Amino acid sequence: MKQLPSQEFAFHLDARSGVPVYRQLIDQVLAAIATGAVRTGDQLPTVRQVAVDLAINPNTVMRAYREMEIRGILDTQQGAGTFIAEQPSPAGGEERSRQLTQLASEVVARAGSLGFSLADLLRELHALEQGTETNGRNL
Repeated sequence: MKQLPSQEFAFHLDARSGVPVYRQLIDQVLAAIATGAVRTGDQLPTVRQVAVDLAINPNTVMRAYREMEIRGILDTQQGAGTFIAEQPSPAGGEERSRQLTQLASEVVARAGSLGFSLADLLRELHALEQGTETNGRNL
């Protein structure tokens, strides 16, 4: 297992999002896994380090890490740290295609309900793929 350099993956918060902090942490880990920014065996920052970096209560970080461990996303090894767990293989064939279609439809619907166009959403997805963030620029 390799330790993840802090410049590769660091948590950040959006105080204006309305999303609870622990949920933002979970979403960021899931996004990092999806984009390949982190891989199985990569070490996440310690609870203490995240709490200090973000100036938040360590219990909030522990809640996020604990929930991800329960869901099989993280593996915590006492004394060694918290690591990205091996992710289960996705469903195959038709089921995988159905799940992706459903997910895409939900994301487009949610974006539309917030006033974003499909072009806005595609631009942001492309930026995520490239490892950059538009943060709403060009909208």
